[in-house]
Amino acid sequence: MKLLVLGGTVFLGRHVVEAALSKGHEVTMFNRGQSNSDLFPEVEKLKGDRDGDLKALEGRSWDAVIDTCGYVPRLVGDSAKLLADHVEHYGFVSSISVYPDFSNFNIDESTEVGTLEDETVEVVDGETYGPLKALCEQAAESAMPGRVNHVRAGLIVGPNDISDRFPYWVKRVAEGGEVLAPDKPENQLQVIDVRDLSEWMLHMAETRQAGTYNVTGPDHTLTMGEFLDECKNVSGSDATFTWADEAFLLEKEVGQWMELPLWIARESAGLMTAKIDKALKKGLKFRPLSETIHATLAWEKTRPADLERRAGMAADREAELLEALRQVA
Repeated sequence: MKLLVLGGTVFLGRHVVEAALSKGHEVTMFNRGQSNSDLFPEVEKLKGDRDGDLKALEGRSWDAVIDTCGYVPRLVGDSAKLLADHVEHYGFVSSISVYPDFSNFNIDESTEVGTLEDETVEVVDGETYGPLKALCEQAAESAMPGRVNHVRAGLIVGPNDISDRFPYWVKRVAEGGEVLAPDKPENQLQVIDVRDLSEWMLHMAETRQAGTYNVTGPDHTLTMGEFLDECKNVSGSDATFTWADEAFLLEKEVGQWMELPLWIARESAGLMTAKIDKALKKGLKFRPLSETIHATLAWEKTRPADLERRAGMAADREAELLEALRQVA
């Protein structure tokens, strides 16, 4: 298969390229050439900008395209329109965040998506990200009706995850000692290994299958307690977990999702319970959680110790909160 990857140098994109090359596909990457330009020297690289400079794509044809970096509907629409007569399949990486209300559990693909009062907005932030992804889906579908695989991905994790949300826990538990854990160990958690997501999208491209799919995992109920225990098992650390309930965390103004990664208040817990039956029927498979943790930990060990992280709780803040818990115990 001749595959065009929009992006291809950061996290999901690079894993899509790696998976495609391992399957013997002929890969072309299109990006600005600003990140990890030394990756994949054997791959054809086209340089351009989705915002007004798609010339490098003109007059070329591929069997399929996977769009890993579409956030604004105008730009996704421009790419899809240009490629509509030159590719058979468009794989668009969307997000579970298209759904506006996570007070509901077991959200499926028929659930209404979020909207914007002003659909011309192009500022991507916490309020607009989900609705913009939904509009991106619509733009791609309009350009290539019936040929788009809309991948509503959950939390993507694994090696090279520079969001630092999943890596925070892998690293923190490996360090050992008393670890502040969020709310209740039985709270449900959904994540998908970037390599499993990449392989599934390639399978859908190879077989030219379109539609809208929630794509996260695993295929059974995973709890936060089980995840942290597995982090401990993989790292062999002496970590112990002190669970702080939601009321305490909210009172102390602990930042959800980023300061204390993977924790979100119960009113939005539906984020971690999306239904994935459709994707499972299309062959979505998962490697063991231990493999994801092990690979993430190995990658973490290659990073500078003094690297400023994008997410995670500072050690002094964690110590302060643990002491406060002891005071109220």
